Amino acid sequence: MFRLSLRTPVRARGFTLVELLVVIAIIGVLVALLLPAVQAAREAARSAQCKNNLRQVGLALHNYHDIHGRLPPGWIGNTPEGVPGWGWSVSILPQIEQQPLHDNLIQRNLPISDAVNQTAREHIIPVLLCASDPNPKRFKLGTGGDHGHDHEDEVEGEAHQHSVDDGTPMFQVSRSNYVGVFGTNEVEDAPNNGDGSFYFLSSTRFSDITDGLSNTLVIGERSARFGGSMWQGVVPTANEAMVRVVGVGDHTPNHRDHHFDDFGSYHPGGVHFVGGDGSVRRFNDTIDLQVYQAMLTRAGGEVNQ
Repeated sequence: MFRLSLRTPVRARGFTLVELLVVIAIIGVLVALLLPAVQAAREAARSAQCKNNLRQVGLALHNYHDIHGRLPPGWIGNTPEGVPGWGWSVSILPQIEQQPLHDNLIQRNLPISDAVNQTAREHIIPVLLCASDPNPKRFKLGTGGDHGHDHEDEVEGEAHQHSVDDGTPMFQVSRSNYVGVFGTNEVEDAPNNGDGSFYFLSSTRFSDITDGLSNTLVIGERSARFGGSMWQGVVPTANEAMVRVVGVGDHTPNHRDHHFDDFGSYHPGGVHFVGGDGSVRRFNDTIDLQVYQAMLTRAGGEVNQ
């Protein structure tokens, strides 16, 4: 005999609209809390990679000094803005595992701009690039444009940024985020007489760094915010040609008034430098200007910091 069941069928219960909105709101809050942590972790990794790059550069400089008894010249040429113009990075290519580039692609007796050197000047060298810099790894040199800096429009009161490559484009080159320390005086005033370790036809020995290797900075970071710096050297007709390979300490790192020839980075609140002893240190943007400039000179006679 069949029996009639009076049980009410069980219905699957889903989220109500209010519950769904609450869940979405909770997920949004969690994402908002986690995102800064993820970004901080990524920047920490990029910063560590940048420091490792600079350690390799510092080691390469020491190896070069062991071989030649001096650091490489800041750049070479028949005049400060003459040819061939090759910079200090080219001299240490064998020490940063770029021997084929040094031996086979670069014609050092010819200018950087010569067609024979096109492949070489476009060659990207990963160890000379900071991972935190979002700008393209290659750029076109500019000539006849404005100097790299920020300024405020006199009429509208809005901030504008000038790049040293805003002028007429010349040809493409690969960039570098690391430049030699020229010192504290303007490069244009005396290109062959910087008070740092790298300048025109320089031949600095470690014994010349009388302030102490650990107290003297020799290589520093520069972002491509105001245009591209170069590992290749000086191209005479380019804007800010000489300071593409060296930097000065007019302002503290990442200063709001800093220009293209200063040191700076995309790392939050600081910049990395290589010391004469090969160590890599991070300096905060808030460093005292007098202390900072004392560390950029090789023989200033300042009291050890």
